Amino acid sequence: MTSRERILTTCAHQQPDKLPVDFGGCFQAGIHVSMVYKLRQALGLDRPGTPVKVVEIYQMLGEVAPDLQGALGVDTVSLHGTGTMFGFPQTEFKEWGLADGTPVLVPRDFNTQYEPNGDLLQWPCNDRSVPPSGRMPAGGHFFDAIIRQAPVDDEKLNPADNTEEFQPVLDSELEHYCRLAERLTTTTDKALFCTFGGLTFGDIALVPATFMPRPKGIRDVEEWYVSTASRPDYIKAVFEVQAEVAIKNLERLHAAIGDRAAVMQTNGTDFGTQNGPFLSTAKYRDLFLPYQKRVNGWIHRHTQWKTFMHCCGGMAPLLDAVVEAEFDILNPVQCSAKGMDPRMLKRDYGDKLVFWGGGVDTQKTLPFGTPQEVRDQVRERIEIFGPGGGFVFSTIHNIQANTPIENALAMFEVVKEYR
Repeated sequence: MTSRERILTTCAHQQPDKLPVDFGGCFQAGIHVSMVYKLRQALGLDRPGTPVKVVEIYQMLGEVAPDLQGALGVDTVSLHGTGTMFGFPQTEFKEWGLADGTPVLVPRDFNTQYEPNGDLLQWPCNDRSVPPSGRMPAGGHFFDAIIRQAPVDDEKLNPADNTEEFQPVLDSELEHYCRLAERLTTTTDKALFCTFGGLTFGDIALVPATFMPRPKGIRDVEEWYVSTASRPDYIKAVFEVQAEVAIKNLERLHAAIGDRAAVMQTNGTDFGTQNGPFLSTAKYRDLFLPYQKRVNGWIHRHTQWKTFMHCCGGMAPLLDAVVEAEFDILNPVQCSAKGMDPRMLKRDYGDKLVFWGGGVDTQKTLPFGTPQEVRDQVRERIEIFGPGGGFVFSTIHNIQANTPIENALAMFEVVKEYR
């Protein structure tokens, strides 16, 4: 099978010829740029000092280039837009260095300034006339959003303020998707994983709007979560506008790229905590499911794309509703969270959901375990999730900085063994 056929086969819950693998197809199955550098050095792909391109600057994810894809057995490739989480384009790269000395390439408008305490600040749209919107703490490895919430006045709250970012997709952006999809389809045999803005409802990473110079509405993380309980009508009004715009944009995207994409991410909202969902199943069904199903349903009626839900944490009590919302794929399959036992997941949902992730724990095992503990867990997860298809191997979320290179290599050794 080609990589594309392999992904499509496993997404159809059929056994592919080999274990499907994703690293770098989406921004929740990526690798921190410092780890990409270490992998490339360990595998002899680069000379020391060769910079690695940052493809997602908020999480500082590194490019999984074709030669590294080949070395790691990756079956996916990313089809994404030209923007960034800080509102400037991902173009005209320049050299920069991480605090640990890792040489990287960042977009031209990457605009940072160190604070006296060592924190690194980032500005939205390269606009220094407004407060910064991102902070990488001293000793940290990726950016956190800076909350720029004005005091909330319920008398003046307007849902339109929370829908500024949901606009008709630009013709130039559609042209970019069309060109990139054509190139990736004709020059690789990989499955195209599409990331497209405005499809995910209530993604808390997007609520603070790090990409907007002057965000309005409810932009504080805590205030947004509180609003799901105290202002549900406001949230629904936001989602109603978002869903309408999303479907119109999807119509135009599909006209541009057709069915070249295999997978479309339609959720990035985390409903789970380490100890279970942060909301009841009834609240999920009332507040989120109708809008997710509207988008997913349109996709299933008009395209061949598979719908992809990223949702961290212990969200097992929501899974029946997730299936009802017409999600095909679940990621990152956080088996360390309450209720997310891999055997239960495969037994009860293996014919309903594709498990994309779950391959090894990135909270404890991969960064802090021994190479043998990594091998054992990877082998066990493949043996649980792999039979009968419906499994794409990846870590539970991104491979983080400071992961021992020996552990990362041990993981890929077992993956290669099972291929």
